Amino acid sequence: MTKTLITTGQVATNRKAHFNYEILETFEAGIVLTGGEVKSLRAGHATIGESYASFENGGLYLINAHILDYAGAKGGFVEQDAARPKLLLLKKKELKRIRDEITKKGKTVVPLDLYFNSRGLAKVKIAIAQGKNLVDKRETMKKRDWNLEKRRILAHYNSGK
Repeated sequence: MTKTLITTGQVATNRKAHFNYEILETFEAGIVLTGGEVKSLRAGHATIGESYASFENGGLYLINAHILDYAGAKGGFVEQDAARPKLLLLKKKELKRIRDEITKKGKTVVPLDLYFNSRGLAKVKIAIAQGKNLVDKRETMKKRDWNLEKRRILAHYNSGK
């Protein structure tokens, strides 16, 4: 029995990002991976929920993104640390823009999605984000609850009851 591998489409999502942060600007970045990590991504074994990006050693690195070792390795694959920092590939202009923005107080770079594009390349959608305070989070919860209630009311109304 073979598992279906992901060739294009979403692999992992940071669901907490939109709740904990106000998203200001997004970028699409390539990611430097080893062969075993790419195979593991294609099998869907990745999490980016607790990850962030920071500048280290002259580049922007994705920190705390867990990509498990490929389970079907039959030699040839070197075991990697699942949480090792992974280099993000962006244009110099984009890197400068991100560096300028995150030097401002309260701004950070968070990954939103990890996916394969139409050409089969691994990409990360990252965002410059500003942390929300408790009042903003409550407002987000109110909007979410109201939208859910609206959908229920409309579904009840449209069903003809």
